[in-house]
Amino acid sequence: MRKRTLARECALKILYRIEISKESVESSLKDFWSKSGDAINKDTHDFAETLVKGAWENIQAIDEVILKHTDNWSISRMAVIDRNVMRMSVYEMLYREDIPPNVSINEAIELAKKYGDVDSGKFVNGILDKIKKTECKK
Repeated sequence: MRKRTLARECALKILYRIEISKESVESSLKDFWSKSGDAINKDTHDFAETLVKGAWENIQAIDEVILKHTDNWSISRMAVIDRNVMRMSVYEMLYREDIPPNVSINEAIELAKKYGDVDSGKFVNGILDKIKKTECKK
């Protein structure tokens, strides 16, 4: 698995943990990394932390962007996996100039398919594609 793909997978697990456990970002990060041992290299670790902290620090703005591009949905109605996959992807698309939006979307779709339900990939793709078309300058 590529480093950034693995980092996104780790970041999704951490974001999920933060939301479900209501623990702090720092506590969740520390606990996650302590259990992963030496299996994660520094680049993967650092990118995952950047995604977690970036998505969580900008969660209100990111959620507003997501909601702007959904019909009859609230963030709380979305599956925890789906909303956190989208939060991470929207963070990449709007706050990281070094990552092409198509890469963010493709990685998000794969995560949604792997960890979400049967329709998660389609759901995530539809919303992120709308966001890319209207919000991205790249």
